[in-house]
Amino acid sequence: MKLVLLVGDIAVGKMTVGQELSKITGLRLFHNHITIEPVIELFGTFRLDVTMELREVYLKHLAASDLDGVIFTMVWDFDCKKDYEYVEHLLSFFRPYGTEFYFVELDAPQNVRLERNETENRLKHKPSMRQTELARARLIKCDEEHRCVSRDGEIPYENFLRIDNTNLPAADAAKLIKETFDL
Repeated sequence: MKLVLLVGDIAVGKMTVGQELSKITGLRLFHNHITIEPVIELFGTFRLDVTMELREVYLKHLAASDLDGVIFTMVWDFDCKKDYEYVEHLLSFFRPYGTEFYFVELDAPQNVRLERNETENRLKHKPSMRQTELARARLIKCDEEHRCVSRDGEIPYENFLRIDNTNLPAADAAKLIKETFDL
């Protein structure tokens, strides 16, 4: 089993790169909105507690499955100790199965991410982003309140790759990930 943890700021392209990576590797994509959207639809609002509980159920079963691997996307606040603890918690589901871990951070400036925040693919797979003015405000607020770009050496794991995907098509980023880690 392989686990590719694909992290980065809101609207940096995690899901889109993950989709492309899934196509060329056969690894399954579990983007973070797979659990966010049903919770919003059922409860009428975002519920972090329910979202995290659902993710745990999925991840535990994915870890124990006979799949070749999983690509999991998330936003990681590098100033938040709980986010580091969450990553370790997530990895703990996979460690008993001899999983190989790969960490990819995508990075692009806010102006690029604001454009990506309204792309057809994003809006298709993330209904909560269809209220584009709210989504735009959320992205800007997140940038003000959280640091979702790591500093050199801050991700404490082997098999780490940072990609500035400002001008890099998702398919090219996926190819770079595949080739770097021989996936």
